[in-house]
Amino acid sequence: MSYRYSKRIEVQFRDCDPLGHVNNAVYITYLEVARFAYCGDALAFAPAMATGPLSFIIARVECNFRSQARLGDELDVRIRLADIGRSSFVFEYEVVQVSDGRVVADGRSVQVMYDYERQQSVPVPDDFRARAERFEQRIFAKPTLSPVI
Repeated sequence: MSYRYSKRIEVQFRDCDPLGHVNNAVYITYLEVARFAYCGDALAFAPAMATGPLSFIIARVECNFRSQARLGDELDVRIRLADIGRSSFVFEYEVVQVSDGRVVADGRSVQVMYDYERQQSVPVPDDFRARAERFEQRIFAKPTLSPVI
């Protein structure tokens, strides 16, 4: 499965630790920048700027560090929607050094659709699913509810 979207990021001085390479915690911010851009550009859904009560919350973020990035490096943060569940969806990421194609990090995040007024998770809207399928050019299986026994 390929990545249909990426966000270019230049490593800034503030991103680096005293040894001159990108601090591990900063990669989570890089993933966030790509996630926000993807939601706005690919899905026309910008949760941080939503005027209504529906948005999503981050339930889990994983990041695997593969190689070093340094001040001034240009990175492509690639992102794709990997799965959509009943009330959650999963993004996968790959952070690639532009100059040599080296994978610097990869990761995954789980988002849960959330109603801030009711303070609870809600199903992924059909419109969100349709936009995601159109952009990713694939169909995401709809989860089925198993009967209570």
